[in-house]
Amino acid sequence: MERPGRSAPPPGVKDDELSDLVRRAQGGDTVAMSSLLARLAPYAARVCGPIALDDGPDATQETLIAVFRNLRSLKDPAACHGWVRAIAVRESVRLAKRSARSVPVDPRDRLDGIPSRGDVEQATDVSDVLARLSPEHRAVIVLRDVEGLDESEAAELLALPVGTVKSRLHRARDNFRKAWGV
Repeated sequence: MERPGRSAPPPGVKDDELSDLVRRAQGGDTVAMSSLLARLAPYAARVCGPIALDDGPDATQETLIAVFRNLRSLKDPAACHGWVRAIAVRESVRLAKRSARSVPVDPRDRLDGIPSRGDVEQATDVSDVLARLSPEHRAVIVLRDVEGLDESEAAELLALPVGTVKSRLHRARDNFRKAWGV
């Protein structure tokens, strides 16, 4: 039995429906392309948001543009979900890195100032803690803990050695725990 999120289509889209939409869109059916993009948009946003943060909508848009431009290059319509995930992660990390370069942050302050979970009035949520991690660490956490990929699958998707993904995941989780106060 496969883990949820590994190869399943976006919520509300059946495998055969998605493959059929892909084939029709690849054949030039503009209505199918529009429907495909509309169905993939929420999934792309779910992947892009936690990685790109404030740039999540832009990363989602860039993902959908890349899908639109490159759909004919997708050889296996059944692989659409994983293909879109790879594009979404790539675009999210790219935009998050660009934003990080434009806003200087003292690395010593990245995880400081987080209220403890016991402080109800100033409690932070997962998004606030994720925002303090680097885009690369957010991408690894999203792929591993949200999308359910294992380290080797995440490494392949990110074009990194498995050891790099494991060390990033360890550091990301460690920083997350420290920031969350666990």
